[in-house]
Amino acid sequence: MLKQKYNIIGVMSGTSLDGVDLAHVNFSIIKDKWQYTILECETIGYSQDWLNKLRSAVDFSKEQLAKLNQDYTVLLGNIITAFIDKHHLNSLDAVCSHGHTILHQPQNGFTLQIGNLPEIARIVNHTIICDFRVQDVQLGGQGAPLVPIGDRILFADYEYCLNLGGFSNVSFEQDGKRIAFDISPVNTVLNFYANQLGLDYDDRGKISKSGKINSDLLNALNALDYYQKPFPKSLGFEFVKTVVLPLMEKYSIPIEDKMHTFTEHVALQTGLALINQQGKMLITGGGAYNDFLIGRMHHYLPNLVLIIPDVKTLEYKEALIFALLGVLKLRNEINVLSSVTGAKMDHSSGIIH
Repeated sequence: MLKQKYNIIGVMSGTSLDGVDLAHVNFSIIKDKWQYTILECETIGYSQDWLNKLRSAVDFSKEQLAKLNQDYTVLLGNIITAFIDKHHLNSLDAVCSHGHTILHQPQNGFTLQIGNLPEIARIVNHTIICDFRVQDVQLGGQGAPLVPIGDRILFADYEYCLNLGGFSNVSFEQDGKRIAFDISPVNTVLNFYANQLGLDYDDRGKISKSGKINSDLLNALNALDYYQKPFPKSLGFEFVKTVVLPLMEKYSIPIEDKMHTFTEHVALQTGLALINQQGKMLITGGGAYNDFLIGRMHHYLPNLVLIIPDVKTLEYKEALIFALLGVLKLRNEINVLSSVTGAKMDHSSGIIH
């Protein structure tokens, strides 16, 4: 008989490079409904050396990537071990880790998340469930987004679930199916320009708000091919590096104006992406703290109630849901939806070490 309670750690490192998110989560199934409690949680930031490596890894050779994967697996294993020791965690059912996406090219049948080598289980000395994206790509899917099944199971009270991280992604029910896709880059671009001003990020969107819109740049961004594609679709850092930033760098305007214009672009594309703009939308991820961006989203979505949850759910929702994906894998239950990724079928993804 399958268990009704699980003691899990979820681990996530996103494209915005904020650091490694770790969340200790208790799951229980009560009257066939999943419940969760996020207990201890924290984000471990990257050193400058690691930030430089992760930013430039998209251009690494195969040999350099193999070395990076080995080194990052050790780094991640040590971070997880330190988290377990610090909080005196025991009786864990598993540690469920996303790893860190370096390359995401589903159109070429390829996606790479580093930190998922079998060695991590030896370092952590617990069952590890990881590498959730590869199987989906092998089945013809995008390998992303994977969070929507968690939205369906844990956050069914909301018409939309929007995550504002390195990229924005949304999930919702349509004709009995869960639909989800990446909308646009967000913090991958905004943080890039904040870094040029000597800042880690744009606090509350104050810098972006101080700039002004450049209509030509806004029109050029909105005209990018990606926004015309039907879902399922997903984005990787390659899109930012090879398409978005080169486009924005053609415009000799103040950084504040670039950030203001890009924020407007994100809000506008979010409005265009949502079909039925009624009900409630849950907003999570670091971008939920960007008051200027949220304000512009209100402008484009006047009939949707935008809800920002408690801090733990806001900051650790992806770690929470990867914890759930791991539990579903343990139970041999579906944790990836073909309606979301475009794979040949629903499936139970992930590797258990």
